[in-house]
Amino acid sequence: MATIDGRPAQYGISLKQLRELMEHRGREGVMKIAEFGGIHEICKKLYTSPNEGLSGSTADEEHRRETFGSNVIPPKPPKTFLTLVWEALQDVTLIILEVAALVSLGLSFYKPADEDAPVLQEEEEHHGWIEGLAILISVIVVVIVTAFNDYSKERQFRGLQNRIEGEHKFSVIRGGEVCQISVGDILVGDIAQVKYGDLLPADGCLIQSNDLKVDESSLTGESDHVKKGADVDPMVLSGTHVMEGSGKMVVTAVGVNSQAGIIFTLLGAAVDEQEAEIKKMKKEAKKANKQKSLTGEGDGRAQTKGTQAQNQRQTVSSEGTKSESEGNHVPQSSSTSAAAETGHKKEKSVLQAKLTKLAIQIGYAGSTIAVLTVIILIIQFCIKTFVIDEKPWKNTYANNLVKHLIIGVTVLVVAVPEGLPLAVTLSLAYSVKKMMKDNNLVRHLDACETMGNATAICSDKTGTLTTNRMTVVQSYICEKLCKVLPTLSDIPQHVGNLITMGISVNSAYTSNIMSGHNPGDLPIQVGNKTECALLGFVQGLGVKYQSIRDEITEDKFTRVYTFNSVRKSMGTVIPRPNGGYRLYTKGASEIIMKKCAFIYGHEGNLEKFTRDMQERLIREVIEPMACDGLRTISVAYRDFVPGKAAINEVHIDGEPNWDDEENIMTNLTCLCVVGIEDPVRPEVPDAIRKCQRAGITVRMVTGDNINTARSIASKCGILRPNDDFLILEGKEFNRRIRDSNGDIQQHLIDKVWPKLRVLARSSPTDKYTLVKGIIDSTVSENREVVAVTGDGTNDGPALKKADVGFAMGIAGTDVAKEASDIILTDDNFSSIVKAVMWGRNVYDSIAKFLQFQLTVNVVAVIVAFIGACAVQDSPLKAVQMLWVNLIMDTLASLALATEFPTPDLLLRKPYGRTKPLISRTMMKNILGQALYQLVIIFGLLFVGDLILDIESGRGQELNAGPTQHFTIIFNTFVMMTLFNEINARKIHGQRNVIEGLLTNPIFYTIWIFTMISQVLIIQYGKMAFSTKALSLDQWLWCIFFGIGTLVWGQLITSVPTRKLPKILSWGRGHPEEYTDAMNLGEERFDSIDSDKKPRAGQILWIRGLTRLQTQISVPIRVVNAFRQGLDARYGDHTNTSLAEVLRKQTSLSKRLSETSSIEYADNIPDELTIPEIDVERLSSHSHTETAV
Repeated sequence: MATIDGRPAQYGISLKQLRELMEHRGREGVMKIAEFGGIHEICKKLYTSPNEGLSGSTADEEHRRETFGSNVIPPKPPKTFLTLVWEALQDVTLIILEVAALVSLGLSFYKPADEDAPVLQEEEEHHGWIEGLAILISVIVVVIVTAFNDYSKERQFRGLQNRIEGEHKFSVIRGGEVCQISVGDILVGDIAQVKYGDLLPADGCLIQSNDLKVDESSLTGESDHVKKGADVDPMVLSGTHVMEGSGKMVVTAVGVNSQAGIIFTLLGAAVDEQEAEIKKMKKEAKKANKQKSLTGEGDGRAQTKGTQAQNQRQTVSSEGTKSESEGNHVPQSSSTSAAAETGHKKEKSVLQAKLTKLAIQIGYAGSTIAVLTVIILIIQFCIKTFVIDEKPWKNTYANNLVKHLIIGVTVLVVAVPEGLPLAVTLSLAYSVKKMMKDNNLVRHLDACETMGNATAICSDKTGTLTTNRMTVVQSYICEKLCKVLPTLSDIPQHVGNLITMGISVNSAYTSNIMSGHNPGDLPIQVGNKTECALLGFVQGLGVKYQSIRDEITEDKFTRVYTFNSVRKSMGTVIPRPNGGYRLYTKGASEIIMKKCAFIYGHEGNLEKFTRDMQERLIREVIEPMACDGLRTISVAYRDFVPGKAAINEVHIDGEPNWDDEENIMTNLTCLCVVGIEDPVRPEVPDAIRKCQRAGITVRMVTGDNINTARSIASKCGILRPNDDFLILEGKEFNRRIRDSNGDIQQHLIDKVWPKLRVLARSSPTDKYTLVKGIIDSTVSENREVVAVTGDGTNDGPALKKADVGFAMGIAGTDVAKEASDIILTDDNFSSIVKAVMWGRNVYDSIAKFLQFQLTVNVVAVIVAFIGACAVQDSPLKAVQMLWVNLIMDTLASLALATEFPTPDLLLRKPYGRTKPLISRTMMKNILGQALYQLVIIFGLLFVGDLILDIESGRGQELNAGPTQHFTIIFNTFVMMTLFNEINARKIHGQRNVIEGLLTNPIFYTIWIFTMISQVLIIQYGKMAFSTKALSLDQWLWCIFFGIGTLVWGQLITSVPTRKLPKILSWGRGHPEEYTDAMNLGEERFDSIDSDKKPRAGQILWIRGLTRLQTQISVPIRVVNAFRQGLDARYGDHTNTSLAEVLRKQTSLSKRLSETSSIEYADNIPDELTIPEIDVERLSSHSHTETAV
């Protein structure tokens, strides 16, 4: 018989049996396990030991992987480069250009027989095709660049995502040792330790558990927490969250065989079917629409199908998703769970909101001018040719009309800032990469930029402001207050035994103190740090806590009351050796004190603990400890005995009702009070000073005692002497913000939060209320942008509600990480300051790019428009404009988006929510530079030929060759733009624009490259670029005009900004009214019975804007795809969607619990009717769909 690692190769239970076993719930599950002979028998069949775990040998691991599979769900393959090229080609404007270029090409070869053109033109005809081809080539270049950007972006995100998934570790027992392994390495047969805050990575059966409650809403849609236990409901499933308690489970299914994996596989298969189905529906719906518009009624079948499609699509749209005819989309962020009850959606990120609004305004302006240009050119041509010269229509005139159209389309191309999405994406991606080095793991891209606008930070105390290395420094035992650690001989023996036993047993067995890696190192604290401090105290007394734990293993516990934010204490009941039970409890001292009726006094004598003694103890021991910044913990116990009971014991006849917690946890005997120190991190006071200087208010929200909180806040610098501030406890905070009916009122919160600096003894709900109150408040002129830090499961709602949620990478639970936007890999507050710096840098990079880009746009559009009106021809040809557009856009966005942040960024106030994107200073620079460039260009256009003594390019025939006159205009324009790029590096009115230029190699490399390309284009571009080689002195003139922009820039800086009208600032706040307009652009072919159809004219107008939506949607899409993280893989939140299942499978998704209803996989009917899930994103990792 084949053996593996000394055991039979054949397992006693098959993969199929395990899969079937995991489909049972509750009592059924208990019975099913009993059929296999109980949980220990299943462990035997899997050749694993409940206490020792797997052996950990490589042969054994490999064999398990082959037999039961590994714990990974294979992702959908990424989009290929060609797919991305095809998507980039879908761009409306590019399609118009392609068609126009092809028509122009065709017409250039078309020679009508009746052509009586002069011979002179024959020469030109040879070159007629060049322009069409050049446009086609530049379109191809644009497409390839776009596709390449998308491709590299996608690769970056995948890398980042793998990094985030790699961060997810889990505790298993192997070879008798507890070790942390990566989730992907978990095998069937592993014994996993489950604790509060875990996101379960695989399915398993519980061996033993304490008060375990699990949130299964990701699988069942039921938001109630499910009680789990070996004799209640032993099945725990992957993708669910542990909300309370702890336990040990044997892993029975991993990867695609787990419940989440099974459903995911079904989804994968269903997606392909559905894709085809949806396409069919759309076609039918379109037909039905056409029929309806023709006959006034649709054929019934198509109509019902269409209505289904409509209903389904509405669920998607209700998430704020924009659907377009190509089935692509721009997802908005979805609503947060805690906010769901108010139906409040998490708003767009601040920058996103401002950019959307700005881009729509630019789009309106651009498309208007483009249409006007074409109309004016065509009217002028017709009047001149047919009215004044009275010529008859010739077929060759079609060519002229196409050229006019091309000029119009090019104006639109230049008007829309395509570089904007690229700048945003590059800037964010570059920052995210660099922030990794600063210990910020960014999970949702837009958090990076939002952080730059943060005006308030609500921080946890433990672990963020303090080191989270806790030690007991003071103790009060038997009426003795020790400021140094006592020895065991100082304590009466029976009290000493009770204390050491009480601490060792009544703490999670996952909390341990390990010796350091090197002999001189501090011991490593694993698990709950407060418990580690107490275990350290036991070790300091000279007792080995592990030997006590080995004696009383977890399976001997009668009952465990786990710690939670309501109890603020933990209790463990164990059987006494001579019958009866003993309850040990520990927790916040003022809470435990209230439940104590006895205390060990002098020499270990038992005394009654009267109300006066309690108050004296609080006044003389607990408060002084708290004022030193110590966290105070009390340890107490109670005995339940069957025989005669002593004064502090309880007589029992049977087993007490352990569920009656109130009666169990009374009349305790107090053993000791300890003061635990958690020193402030040395770098925190400086980081908080930087925040305050940068205009950010830091508030501390903690569950600790008010005196401890005040002491730590003063040490950190949150409370400054002479400041007017509030320090409240949770109860008082609630009293102040609720009206007589107990409802929270915004106007009452507004009276509290501006001065509030410390909120002590707060519950998670208080934290959420405070964050929501500050975000919704309109008291400050620029609305507040709030960042929150959190590490516990209960911080989830606040982390999600905040504009930016920071989770702790080391101390944070999976649930907190899941709800967060950024993970602090070193749990350090000073990393938040770095995040602020990078965020502001992103914002500034985009503003720099805008300042540069808009100057180019304004000039190019006005020149093309006025040129068309005055000279019947645009001085800048289509190909030249495409060059300006491509190079200036793409390369400038690269150059300006990769500037490094400087400490100066922290010296200004945050922008807040409603500050305009384009400040008055920037608008002054844009208009000033545009004025200079327009004066030069029109000067050259109308009198340049006289000044420079060259042949005029005005009034040339349409097919005439390029002239030096127009070449000089083009070259001067590019030179001015290039030098203006240097000006654009500063947006706050600094004079020295050269400063720090050499620290950014990307910038100067691109600048030099663009300069060289321009020289080559002018000298050798000839017909393709409509240029004619220039002489040296003509070149010098062009460069002279270019350098003029730097000098002119200094003049503009001298104009005082304050004197300018406020109307000059552009791109304010939340574009709610604009998003409505954008929604009109949705292809509503499915709304068959929609009466509120936009008028055709309106649709056409909006259609003109789709180009713009595409542009602005790229970064928003990237940002959202990232925000949705792997939800992307699991589809949008349609209300009843299978996709919901996997929403939480990985710690990438951004939501906690949102209700959905789903049957278990075994109940799924053969014919899968999955509601409209956003198929494109459903099972794909792809974060870069092309919208519109």
